[in-house]
Amino acid sequence: MAAPVNRFKQSLKDGQQTIGCWLTQGTAIAAEIAATADFDWLLIDTEHSPNDLPSVLAQLQAIAGYDAAAAVRPHIGETHVIKQILDLGCQTLIVPMVESAAQAEMLVKSMRYPPHGIRGVGGAGARATGFSSHADYLTTADDEMCLVVQIETKAGLDALDDILTVDGVDAVFIGPSDLSANLGHIGNVGAPEVVTAVATALDKIAASDKASGIMALDPAAAKGYLARGVDFVAVSIDARTLALGLRAIAADMRAG
Repeated sequence: MAAPVNRFKQSLKDGQQTIGCWLTQGTAIAAEIAATADFDWLLIDTEHSPNDLPSVLAQLQAIAGYDAAAAVRPHIGETHVIKQILDLGCQTLIVPMVESAAQAEMLVKSMRYPPHGIRGVGGAGARATGFSSHADYLTTADDEMCLVVQIETKAGLDALDDILTVDGVDAVFIGPSDLSANLGHIGNVGAPEVVTAVATALDKIAASDKASGIMALDPAAAKGYLARGVDFVAVSIDARTLALGLRAIAADMRAG
């Protein structure tokens, strides 16, 4: 049996636009609740969330029974971190703070077995191989790996042209929050300099062979990005959506 088909990667190949939700609560039940919604993909975040390997595993297991594809954002793009997440069965990574083609090339290698990469071969007892039930996993896994590099600094913007030439990078995701801070406009993703930088980056990605992604929590902005052809858009963060919903209900009851 071959490695499972990566549905997120397949949607990029098919040119299908998708919407997703960031999972930040660190629990399987929260992930499963999100999986019952009509999102195309769910991103388990370990950069800014209280997640570790056991909680990532539990959330991958919770999502597996539903239609949404699962992705993980490691807290850092280091080879040993990537290896562990891939062995949990994750096939799509969104790696933060990518700032050079050399860094992107190392990430590609970290997600592939030798001779094309440096991923350690030790999956006999891992969830990724179906605990050795996917007999052809080692020879088919590389094709199903999906690497999304996150551009969210001026250095990343300056290196974008070179990053877009790296074979094995499937998509480039623009991070407006960190980018706005890095450009001197912290908390203001609508600053003209930030808006121009994001638009320029998206145009460059659109002109390449890579897919594009971005986070847009404002519905009008998210729809605008989809209208301009962005391939995948994060439109919600689970904890934020819960907080806003609960506050709105409480405020409405108090007002009544």
